[in-house]
Amino acid sequence: MSLKLTVKPIKAVLGIFTKLAPKDLLASATAIYTGTNGNPAYPNPPVDMAVLKTDIDTFSSAITAAADGGKKAVAERNRLAEALIKKLRKLGRYVEIMCNDDMKTFLSSGFEPGPAAHTAPASLTDSIRSIKAGPNAGQFLVAIAHVPGAHAYEVRWGVSGAGGALPTAWTSQPAPKTKPPVLITGLTAGTNYVIQVRALLKAGYTDWSDPVSRICV
Repeated sequence: MSLKLTVKPIKAVLGIFTKLAPKDLLASATAIYTGTNGNPAYPNPPVDMAVLKTDIDTFSSAITAAADGGKKAVAERNRLAEALIKKLRKLGRYVEIMCNDDMKTFLSSGFEPGPAAHTAPASLTDSIRSIKAGPNAGQFLVAIAHVPGAHAYEVRWGVSGAGGALPTAWTSQPAPKTKPPVLITGLTAGTNYVIQVRALLKAGYTDWSDPVSRICV
């Protein structure tokens, strides 16, 4: 079951990019690139995806170079961040149009929906609200959508197989509530992970949700 828009068209959260810490901006940009690049729902993006990937990699290197607080390195990191944000905003407006107000299609882009997109309660197939970088390297924060009647939840993750195949080995972690987001640790930077969630109801566990892929940074 897909989420259905009930009030206003879906809008991407674009203004928040300037407020993100460099590592969080890098994580968001990487998730958006992964979600939109080659996505059949977005066949003609307004930015060159190869150039965007290069910009993300360059920004990542700039974050490392600025770690010691050098003024010149910090200024270069900030300059690259501004250029990257401009491309993300342009891509976000394109995604808003092309998703046709279908929440599942929109979420596949890696963008976060704004509060104006009021939706019906999420079904389990859309149970992962967001996946963001954790407070330390090699971590994800997974925000789970509430499932009515659920007593608890379980999150599992594994390394994506060749060609985007599901993992052959999984690691799982229980989550008693949807808040705070589940912290996944012990991940490897630069590796693409597949994440799923299921809920524990009175009758037992539900099926696993649709898989969501993210690259750890």
